[in-house]
Amino acid sequence: MTDDRALAGDLATAAGELLLDVRANSGLAGKELGRAGDLRSNDFLLERLRAQRPDDAVLSEESADDKSRLSAPRVWIVDPVDGTREYGTEGRSDWAVHVALWSSSGGLIAGAVALPALGVTYVDDAEPVEPVDGLAAEPKGETIRVVVSGSRPPAFSQAVADALGGEVLQMGSAGAKAMAVVRGEADAYVHAGGQYEWDSAAPVAVARAKGLWCGRIDGSELVYNRDDTYLPDLVICRPEFTDTIIGVTAPYA
Repeated sequence: MTDDRALAGDLATAAGELLLDVRANSGLAGKELGRAGDLRSNDFLLERLRAQRPDDAVLSEESADDKSRLSAPRVWIVDPVDGTREYGTEGRSDWAVHVALWSSSGGLIAGAVALPALGVTYVDDAEPVEPVDGLAAEPKGETIRVVVSGSRPPAFSQAVADALGGEVLQMGSAGAKAMAVVRGEADAYVHAGGQYEWDSAAPVAVARAKGLWCGRIDGSELVYNRDDTYLPDLVICRPEFTDTIIGVTAPYA
């Protein structure tokens, strides 16, 4: 049987390939394309998980929340298209597919984030990632970058950048922003004002495995498979920047 990490990576990659096909051949655009992609990817992921992990529960952005997951020992947390608006916009690469596995005994134990438009999938292993460009419009250079939501930048965005002596970079998709830090295109990702477990579970699993610090804006731990799936804030950063960032963000918690 395929191990959980490999399965997460395979599923995220295959869902991403399906989404690229829908994007190229459906004749749809904008919100209609986003909705079609969400549904197709969700159906694919649920079907594959039922076939390969029939005893596990699933929490998906695009499916009704089956509360039996709260007593399940293993729960897959998936976002079939993270960054639906960016996916529906021609030429945008900052969207992702998230597949994570939560265990009652170990928290997040597997995760994968696919960036289909870039043809790459990151999994929760300790393999180093060489710095690479592609998500941001401009190469990074030496300046410290703090990546934030393009549609909902937190009120403290500039204050965090100033504290680090850096600049703010806006980008779509939580997965893309998290992977920008993993890829070395940014040094920190900060968010406040609304997310759910499926937005951050897979990115956090990958980022932690790559040696990044992940937590809430008050410095507390991220907790998954809760009754209320709302998890409104997030920090992913290089470990040496953690104290400086939390010093700025904690008062906003």
